[in-house]
Amino acid sequence: MAADIDVLKEGIDGLIRAGYYRNREALLEEAFRTMIEIKPSIRLEMAVELYKSEKVSMSRAAEIAGTSIEGFKNFLESKGIKRLVSAPPEDRLLKGVDFLLG
Repeated sequence: MAADIDVLKEGIDGLIRAGYYRNREALLEEAFRTMIEIKPSIRLEMAVELYKSEKVSMSRAAEIAGTSIEGFKNFLESKGIKRLVSAPPEDRLLKGVDFLLG
């Protein structure tokens, strides 16, 4: 296994030396983009993880996943993942109540 990793590292370094990529980051970025294009399920799982960690909104997660918001909601439900709902700060709620009640 270690020999395979060494060969992979040498292959990456060789592609960079040959000028196919300017650095490791550029190579890894392209490899990642290719992977999520070939395996849409990984893209969907990535969107779920970003959503669960509150890095992106539900609409952005659905966009990343390549699905509609409703489709994304359905996927979350099918996996037993609770949707995140955030309320405005209490002071803003109280101002709204005061405004409505006059």
